[in-house]
Amino acid sequence: MKPSDEEGRAVRAAMAGELRLLDPAVRASPEAVTELLDPEFTEFGASGRRYDRASILAVTSAVEEGGPGPDVSELSGTLLAPDLVHLTYVTERDGRLYRRSSLWRRTGEQWRMYFHQGTPAGPARAAAGNPADTPGGAA
Repeated sequence: MKPSDEEGRAVRAAMAGELRLLDPAVRASPEAVTELLDPEFTEFGASGRRYDRASILAVTSAVEEGGPGPDVSELSGTLLAPDLVHLTYVTERDGRLYRRSSLWRRTGEQWRMYFHQGTPAGPARAAAGNPADTPGGAA
C-alpha cells in the first residue's frame, strides 16, 4: 500500500528532525535541541539510563561541534496517528551498532521528539568479521 501524501510529509518531517538531532553542530546548541525536543520528552538511553529534556540538554550542550555524527542506516518511519510518527534506524559509532526507536509528536506545525530509545546491538559487522553476525550466517 502506497503511503498517503500526509503520511509521507509527516514521516519526512520526523526524519529531518531526527537527522538534525544527530548532527554534532545541532547537539552543541541548547537552543536547537530545545526546538527539537518535546517538553514531555523521555529517553531510555543505550546505557539503560532514563533522561528527560533537561538532562538531555545538559549532556548535549557538552558535545563538541566539530566531531562527526554517527553513521545512520535502515531509517524508516510510519505515521501511527495524525500527529504521531514512529521512526526506527541503526547507528554505528566507534565500531558499535545501536538500534534506535523514536516517537515524534506534532504540536501545531512543529514536529518534536517525544520519546527515544537506544539499544546496543553489538559490534559492527565489518568490525566483527564473524559470519554468525550476519543474517543467515552460521550459528
